[in-house]
Amino acid sequence: MPRIDPNTLGELEEQIIKTNKVQKTTKGGRTMSWSVLVAVGDRNGHVGIGLGKASGIPDAIRKAIEDAKKNLICVPLVGNTLPHETKVRLGAANVMMKPASPGTGVVAGGAVRPILELAGVKDVLAKVLGSRNAINAARAAMMCLKGMRVAEDVCRARGVAVEELVPWLARKQSEEAVAPVALESADVEAEAEDSAGDTNDA
Repeated sequence: MPRIDPNTLGELEEQIIKTNKVQKTTKGGRTMSWSVLVAVGDRNGHVGIGLGKASGIPDAIRKAIEDAKKNLICVPLVGNTLPHETKVRLGAANVMMKPASPGTGVVAGGAVRPILELAGVKDVLAKVLGSRNAINAARAAMMCLKGMRVAEDVCRARGVAVEELVPWLARKQSEEAVAPVALESADVEAEAEDSAGDTNDA
């Protein structure tokens, strides 16, 4: 997948997922530093995560944001939700995501919630099973989003029509095309009845 240039996107939002104080034991003693996990996204189908480490929190956050901008991915959305259900295991962390009906909201927690929000997903059901390690859960969530495919892309790769792979989508499109025609005919009938009533009154 080609790298996404963050300069071509709109304003990116940053959100700190996890801060961790780490120590390195050396011959001269212990060296203290900070490790920060950050997510960035434009809330319009683009999101990335990055890890930064420095002796101070501000420097660690800056490094994490720069790393996250280098790892941006494009998330295919169907309305305000995901195209299909997915499940990814990374280490001891197991992340599951399911599309949800409009109005459900982002039902997720831990490191998964900020990633989904910054990606622009508004209706989704997500769950972290097993280990809740923030780094593994965040990476597993990114793998889930990266593996998402919409029906049009799958049909194009297989060389088949969308109607063959997703029959209900074809029926929905035909119903949407017929609905305006039915409304127009109903309006014409209503106008004819009104005009007939006016004639009878006269």
